[in-house]
Amino acid sequence: MSRIGRNPVPVPSGVETAIDGLHVRVKGPKGQLEATMPSGVSIRADGEQLVVERAGDSPRERSRHGLVRSLIANMVTGVTDGYTITLDMVGVGYRAALKGRDLELQVGFSHPVRIAALEGISFEVPAPTRIVVSGIDKALVGQVAADIRRVRPPEPYKGKGIRYEDEVVKRKAGKAAGR
Repeated sequence: MSRIGRNPVPVPSGVETAIDGLHVRVKGPKGQLEATMPSGVSIRADGEQLVVERAGDSPRERSRHGLVRSLIANMVTGVTDGYTITLDMVGVGYRAALKGRDLELQVGFSHPVRIAALEGISFEVPAPTRIVVSGIDKALVGQVAADIRRVRPPEPYKGKGIRYEDEVVKRKAGKAAGR
């Protein structure tokens, strides 16, 4: 049995869950999320927790067991605490600013790069070289942060670019001096 899948998902007080077959809806203080889970598993409420069980023992069902449990746990965490990813900008003249709800980046191009805030995503700029992406959907927060990083990924020679807060950029030696 899946080590992750066999653990029940605790549902804290203030969070409402509705299960309709494979369609799960979770509503909490920060908002509401809903998703349709892949087949091969069943979801049931057992008191103050949700239990995910698989129908059989095929490889497909075994692989989806832990996946569905993790997806539901991420939904519950999202509506209670939310998710945030912090990005740092390294480079001379690199800066970010909020323009309404959207994000405007100056990253060495001849023009500013504007990134629109998707529904459910909010940006913060606590410092000109720091961006905080937050929201309740873990996958969407991660995708938006990856899209921002893709505008100017960190390069290995000077380390300039947009990187995750805890990302380590391996530096390379430059060109060797001529002899």
